[in-house]
Amino acid sequence: MSYQCPLCHSALVNHTQYWRCENNHQFDLAKEGYVNLMPVQHKSSKNPGDNQEMMQARRLFLNTNHYHPLREAVIKHLDEQLPENAQQLLDIGCGEGYYTSEFTQLQAKHPELSVHGLDISKVAVRYAAKRYKNCHFCVASSHRLPYSDAYLDGIVRIYAPCKDEELQRAVKKNGILVTVSPAARHLYQLKELIYNGVHLHDMEPEVIEGFDLIADQQLHYDMTLNGEEATALMQMTPFAWKTSDAVWEQLKTAVDLRCEADFSIRVYRRQ
Repeated sequence: MSYQCPLCHSALVNHTQYWRCENNHQFDLAKEGYVNLMPVQHKSSKNPGDNQEMMQARRLFLNTNHYHPLREAVIKHLDEQLPENAQQLLDIGCGEGYYTSEFTQLQAKHPELSVHGLDISKVAVRYAAKRYKNCHFCVASSHRLPYSDAYLDGIVRIYAPCKDEELQRAVKKNGILVTVSPAARHLYQLKELIYNGVHLHDMEPEVIEGFDLIADQQLHYDMTLNGEEATALMQMTPFAWKTSDAVWEQLKTAVDLRCEADFSIRVYRRQ
C-alpha cells in the first residue's frame, strides 16, 4: 500500500489504526476500514460529494442491475487490457462500491491485484468500506490522488473528473485508463420531461495527454423502469435539481417507462 500525504505529499506509513507521514501528519483509520485523506482546507463544502439521500437513491437504482451491462463491459476491457503483472487498480469516484467490488473478479487472472476505491463523499465511502472488505477505500479528491508516482497499473473513471497531469503522474508506463461518459442518447427520455429541446452529448473521444486511445466502445440499450426506479435514477442525475414537482409525480407513478442507456467506454494506454 502506498498512500501519499495530501498535505506534504510524502509517503504515509500504516500504523494499524492510523496512517502517518514523516512530517507527523496523521490520518486515522475509521472503524469501517477506510481512511479519510481529505483535509479540511481541500474541501469546498462541509460534506462534499453525494449526501445520504443521493447515495441511497444511487444504491436503490444500481441494485436493480439496469447498469449491469455497463459493469460487465468495463470488466471485460480491464480483463483484456490490464498489464499481465498488474498489482494496483483504482476506481475514481467509486461511490458506494457497486463497480469497485466486482473488479475483484480480475484477481483470478491477476492474483497480486489490489482494488482501490476513492470518492469525495464520506457517506458513500463509509458504506462501501463497511460492505466490501476485499477492497481498499479512501475519502480523497480525484484532483489530488493520494498515491505515489507511477503506483497504479490501471484507473477506472466512470463519470468522475480528474486532472490529466494527475493521471499521468499516478499511472505506470503501459498502464491503462478506462473512462465511461454519457453518449448521445443517454437518458434521453428523462431529459425530454425537463427540457424543451434536448441537447445530444458530444461523441468525440477525450484527448488525454500522455495516453493513447486503444479502444472505443458505445454501449446502447433500453431500460424499462417502474416508478421507484425512475425516481431514483432521476435523483442520481445532475439535472435532478431542474425537475419540477409535476415531473417528480409523473416519475413516481410511472409503469414500464422506457428509457435509453447510452455510454461511451474508452480505454487509454499510458505512453
